[in-house]
Amino acid sequence: MKITRITAIPISYRLPEGKTVTMGVGSTLKRDAIIVRVETSEGITGYGESHPGRSPSAIVSHIHNTLSPLLVGMPATDVVGAWQRIHRMQFSSHGLGAGAALALSGIDMALWDIRGKAANMPLYELLGGSSKRLPAYAGGIALGYQAPETLAEEALSYIEQGYRAVKLRIGDTVKDDIARCVHVRKMVGDEIDILTDANTAYTIAQARRMLPALADIQAGWLEEPFACNDFASYREAAKITPLVPLAAGENHFMRFEFAQMLEAGAVQVWQPDLSKTGGITESVRIAAMASAFRIPINAHSSATGLNHAATLHFLAATENAGYFEACVSHFNPFRDMFGPTFTIGKDGCVEPPTGPGLGVEVDESLFDKFPMVDGPGYVVKF
Repeated sequence: MKITRITAIPISYRLPEGKTVTMGVGSTLKRDAIIVRVETSEGITGYGESHPGRSPSAIVSHIHNTLSPLLVGMPATDVVGAWQRIHRMQFSSHGLGAGAALALSGIDMALWDIRGKAANMPLYELLGGSSKRLPAYAGGIALGYQAPETLAEEALSYIEQGYRAVKLRIGDTVKDDIARCVHVRKMVGDEIDILTDANTAYTIAQARRMLPALADIQAGWLEEPFACNDFASYREAAKITPLVPLAAGENHFMRFEFAQMLEAGAVQVWQPDLSKTGGITESVRIAAMASAFRIPINAHSSATGLNHAATLHFLAATENAGYFEACVSHFNPFRDMFGPTFTIGKDGCVEPPTGPGLGVEVDESLFDKFPMVDGPGYVVKF
């Protein structure tokens, strides 16, 4: 079974006027995603998702004009060989670039979808796992900067659905961040896990003020307080309190950057995104490396149900799996565009799909409803 064609389809959804979520990276204007379709000589088609970065058209062009010619004609089940060919021709000679990693991720995911469909097995089984209940937290682009009262109301609405953990967006002023976190803790009680994400907006001085407050509310982690390559700040922040672990990884690409993070010795929670870090093949390697140091994998999620399904399968086959990040955004039609990928239970857990491959039936007619919209996805304040 050979790869015969690789196609990348960019899609966009502009948020309704006046509706946005504000967080450390800015205020949302639209959602972008890239669906990757891989066709084979045996008529089996696989689908994956590449993260769009900040320029979906650039990622699409890279898939069509650079990576596709490298892979067409290769055995469709040879995911390691495909990964090695791209690494040899792209990464080893031109350096590790984010755009190339995003592009590779969607292709790799689609190839695993093909493998599962060819074997008539769900991906978690193909990866050596089993169907199991996975703890989930209410995340995605939600729970952003707002009045403490309305933020608590939003958090409680997810808890009523079954979630036993929520992730708050911080990275505003430290004073406002503390007020929001303290109020939400007061309203949700002590049994709910509160996670926090600064979206790289903090300085080390702000982290010194914020981390003791997060310890007081027993926060589960502080995610991405600094830029992904600012290991000096991560090392310094890790000294402030042992009670709040630092989390990162959604903006680290391939196992090589995770190895650098490991050497820095400051990040206790790893968050690879299967649509960003090199796909399923590379994420399995990252999880194995983390397991040797008892580091949990709490994978970051992207926009569509394809990423969510792949992540659920991956976590169900990962020894050191932690939380699944469930996108609860009110303005993400991509999450359920092919039908619901997961259902939150009263125990706060979800399960992977049971169909072959990713277990997602893709209806390509839906793509026409979401033509790509050029331009930035966020309004950023400097």
